[in-house]
Amino acid sequence: MKQFVLGFALLLAVGVAPAFAQGKFSGYMFGDYSYNVTRPGNITSLSNVASPAGTTAYQEFKLRRIYFAYDDEISETFSSRLRLEADQSSNTSDGKIGFAIKDAFLRWKNIFNGSDLYFGIQPTPTFDVSEGAWGYRSIEKTIMDLRGIAPSRDLGVALRGKVTGDGMVNYWVLIANGPGNKPETDKYKRYYGHLQFKPTAEMQFTVYADFADRADVADPYSAGKKVSNGTLTAAVFGNYAVKNSFNVGLEAYTQSTSHGYDNGTSLASKSGLGLSVFGSVTVMPDVALVGRYDHFDPNTDSNAKYDAREYVVAGLSWKVDKNVAVQPNVLYETYQAPAAGRGAPDPSVTARVTLFYTFL
Repeated sequence: MKQFVLGFALLLAVGVAPAFAQGKFSGYMFGDYSYNVTRPGNITSLSNVASPAGTTAYQEFKLRRIYFAYDDEISETFSSRLRLEADQSSNTSDGKIGFAIKDAFLRWKNIFNGSDLYFGIQPTPTFDVSEGAWGYRSIEKTIMDLRGIAPSRDLGVALRGKVTGDGMVNYWVLIANGPGNKPETDKYKRYYGHLQFKPTAEMQFTVYADFADRADVADPYSAGKKVSNGTLTAAVFGNYAVKNSFNVGLEAYTQSTSHGYDNGTSLASKSGLGLSVFGSVTVMPDVALVGRYDHFDPNTDSNAKYDAREYVVAGLSWKVDKNVAVQPNVLYETYQAPAAGRGAPDPSVTARVTLFYTFL
């Protein structure tokens, strides 16, 4: 990492930067001061926990995202993006905050009428639209991102464009490696498809599906037999927003992994689901109230009853400057009992003050 930073600085020093005159640098950051009001004692044993880590009374300052990007208009036909991301989960070998490649793609504009081709590390269609509509990624990820249903980025080739000339119906298909920004390690791929409908300027809907192909797995209940293990995900999203007034949205998904659940007598499909409802309302020109409710159940099988989560996000966003927002917020998550006859863990409650700012 040190070598990369020094090399980049050297390029700027010797005057390479003017070659990028047609491009644009951009970036933003957000982080928090957070305090865990309550936390169940066995939270580390719970899977898919949304709330920040740590025990009751744990507090921290944290940078959750730093973006630095360069977009280059190579020509009328081609453009590219290189985006670096840093946070306190992608550390260097000596434990310091480190950068990783978030985007690195080439865009071939209008490869055929109304459609663009993308190659490289790029956004996936899973929650790109819903995240933009939610509008408060600095406070929390959307439900499919938060619960790790699909990666936000993947390495592959995509076609994106208009189904109708007026842009009322748009499509997005992507064939990619599957493990997100990580290098490929097998021959299997993930196939994404997405349709967006925009009947009015205020209203939009999306339907989405993807299939993650995987190697067959051994069936422990049938000697020498292997069975499929692919994962199919489907989602819908709807949003109605009036600029500088209010914004409401709903997102729901299901996910099924073939032979992904061992119920004690056989390998069954593991099916999960999630539902998210959000809203915001502008109460003053620079102040908005924000709220969201999520229901998440990673396994709906009748033999896996005690793993659902309920998650509430509530906050306020105050734009103290056109490029700076202060966002006090509270995260509240409840958990089902871990087993029959056992009490449910205490809820998790975290209070935070988030600072979001654009620096380029």
